[in-house]
Amino acid sequence: MRGLWRAHRWTVASGALLGLSGALLAVWGNPVNTGICISCFLENAAGALGLHGNPRMQYIRPELLGFFLGSAAAAVLAREFRARARGPGLHLLGLGFLMAVGSAVFIGCPVKAMLRLAGGDLTAVAGAVGLVAGVRLGIALLGRGELGLGGPERPAPVLVPAGVVVAVAVLAGLAFVPGALIESRTGGGAQHAPAAVSLVAGLVLGAACQRTRFCITGAVRDAFLLRAAAPAAAVVAVVAAAVLVNAFTGSFSVGYYDQPGAHLQWAWSALGMGLVGLVAVIAGGCPFRQIIRAGEGDLDAATVCVGMVLGAALVQSWGLGGTTAGVPPAGRVAVLLGLAGVLGLALTRKERIA
Repeated sequence: MRGLWRAHRWTVASGALLGLSGALLAVWGNPVNTGICISCFLENAAGALGLHGNPRMQYIRPELLGFFLGSAAAAVLAREFRARARGPGLHLLGLGFLMAVGSAVFIGCPVKAMLRLAGGDLTAVAGAVGLVAGVRLGIALLGRGELGLGGPERPAPVLVPAGVVVAVAVLAGLAFVPGALIESRTGGGAQHAPAAVSLVAGLVLGAACQRTRFCITGAVRDAFLLRAAAPAAAVVAVVAAAVLVNAFTGSFSVGYYDQPGAHLQWAWSALGMGLVGLVAVIAGGCPFRQIIRAGEGDLDAATVCVGMVLGAALVQSWGLGGTTAGVPPAGRVAVLLGLAGVLGLALTRKERIA
């Protein structure tokens, strides 16, 4: 048991750093309880690139780019940058799309779910419960294996992920060029920390989490599989570190009603996060982890990220996401269809990879 805690100590430290950074970024200008949110950031980034027309959700979010570039830099320095893939990625695009939809219905990714809890938002409890249930269901369906989608892993041309790194680096540079990308004047997209601070925070977190393999859903999955508290301690560290910052800055406000960026339809919050947890087990990581893996040269993760970007754009264009008024009918249908589709896929695929 002592060895298990020792093996996870740096992962726990990464979780604490993530919680600390998420809370501070909100203090420095990001939306309340949304210092870090992969799904929200992707919706903002899609708007900045003109992929949807919501004028309140358009900003490139340097943190997002920093996560990828920090991971890539850490992987290169550790000689872990390796181009690899398993096969055609249509199913991976679908998994990324579903993670974006589930997150949008809850109004936040797994990281934001933890930050909302750390801010005292009791509506996030349903999302956290749903996330754990989704991961548990994924384990029940897959055990310790995977669906075997795409076949065995194989090397890929290194120029492909290297080109993606260059493209993301160019976007990071454009974030500092006024007028180069679309930017909101009002709404969530207009609320952001200074770009340089956001980029540095993203780079540090991306590098740290690449080295420790930190993942919200991965920690929950390992806690179930190993029947130990050590893996889940990293998730607790996210919440604990953010709570300390929120308490110190006066941002901690416990309550169920009138919480920022939240709705009261707890069943849909649970189902949305349940979909994210289930898909994350199949895809090999939560939305945050997919970005980190893509930075390492994993083209499957990069394809999931593309699916998340497309999902983020369609969430805004089709009105699938939850709002403070609740979850629209289209979002409810999307979550139910997503759950049915993923369950059907998992139950019909027989191949397992150890």
